[in-house]
Amino acid sequence: MKINISIEARMTSTRLPGKTLMQINGKPALEIMIDRIKKAKFVDEIIVATTINKEDDVIVDWCKQNNINYFRGSENNVYERVLNTHKQYNSDIIVELTGDCILLDDKLVDYAIQRYLDNDYDYISVSSLVGYGAQVYTQEVLESVTKDRELEYLDMEHVTPYIYTSGKYNTSKTKIYEDLNCPEVFLVLDTIEDWEVINNVCKNFDNFDFSFEEIVDFMKNNPDKVSANEEIRRKGLS
Repeated sequence: MKINISIEARMTSTRLPGKTLMQINGKPALEIMIDRIKKAKFVDEIIVATTINKEDDVIVDWCKQNNINYFRGSENNVYERVLNTHKQYNSDIIVELTGDCILLDDKLVDYAIQRYLDNDYDYISVSSLVGYGAQVYTQEVLESVTKDRELEYLDMEHVTPYIYTSGKYNTSKTKIYEDLNCPEVFLVLDTIEDWEVINNVCKNFDNFDFSFEEIVDFMKNNPDKVSANEEIRRKGLS
């Protein structure tokens, strides 16, 4: 059984172009993310799922230089890109991550996979903050989305909504670290204000190997350094 992570990443974000390789405390965002999740003990391979857009050549070049697996697919049909990524790498179980959740760590990833392996769910979602988490399901489940229907916009844009809203699958959504009483801080890299918040968090530590508990402590003790993005309106599933 092969368990692979895919990270959706592109350079043409409308809100923050180039964010995938944006420097955060002297290190590219994508590198920070991969370094933090590559210690996950259940994972066989990590693959950057980028696009055929020429602007994403720089992501492919970075992956080649750093010996990181990658796949190039549709820019607008993310469902197809994720599915073809995992077909290419012969994944049995998919761990789907988005490239803007750069401070995810191996503990959350392993928790999500373990929860999936220990139960009879078709789909697992584990989060610690809004928009900040991991999804786990099989390639077979993802392929089944198109078995009796055509893809809709939400499928192409967000990959899994049909799985967890249709009622046809056995699903689980859970949060971890709730006992930490985490502040309502948005740590997903989507705007320049998000970059400021994440950069402030990272600058507090000597390296990038800090835990989520340490992030929470920093946010609680330094509310002024994590408030720059609190007024940003966020895009939802629409």
